[in-house]
Amino acid sequence: MSPGDRAAGRTRRTRSLPVWAETVLLLVLALVVSAVIKTFFVQMFFVPSGSMRPLFVDNDRILVQKISYWTGHVQRGDVVVFDDPGGRWLGSEGVTHLNPVQKVLSDIGLYPTGGHLVKRVIGIGGDHVACCDSRGRVTVNGTPLNERSYIAKGAAPSDRPFDVTVPKGRLWVMGDNRGNSEDSRFHQDLPGGGTVPEKDVVGKVWAIVWPFSRAHLLHEPATFENHALGR
Repeated sequence: MSPGDRAAGRTRRTRSLPVWAETVLLLVLALVVSAVIKTFFVQMFFVPSGSMRPLFVDNDRILVQKISYWTGHVQRGDVVVFDDPGGRWLGSEGVTHLNPVQKVLSDIGLYPTGGHLVKRVIGIGGDHVACCDSRGRVTVNGTPLNERSYIAKGAAPSDRPFDVTVPKGRLWVMGDNRGNSEDSRFHQDLPGGGTVPEKDVVGKVWAIVWPFSRAHLLHEPATFENHALGR
């Protein structure tokens, strides 16, 4: 071996990292990538209660995508995960308690996150939402919703009357399990009249990912495609 070859070999050995250092570096890179994905693209959550039955059941793992709202707004019919408005809602639905390891993994997007709420958007900023009309239906801007495809079987659209004009930049949200969902209807005494700031929305639920037997993509109910509802 020539002196030049021996020098090149020494250079290669000098530049290579020890196995443990490469492992640490790869782990750090993986954590960074996970954190970026969680912050900007998708995030996994627990379903904290039965308020969205039959769509979700307790402790379903759901995948929330954030891309839809990068340049657009929340739409009627979207199922969204949002932060507890003013810290005043979650007391009624409970908080998922994580152990320290789960908490760390949750913070970087490697474990489903708890401590949020999931509801369906019924009204957006400027909408007049009310219940109930002469046939017991929820109306949006005077147009009744056909909710049979998503509310719990046998449940009334609402057992609590309401008549609200949603402020700009806010949302009126309701659970699909109307008899077991303390949603916008139950918080009308709070600032915003029970509506949720759109800025508090984490993202739109895209799919159920666990348990595997229930895994599927979500679709928007046809009733929200009615042009009579408005924009």
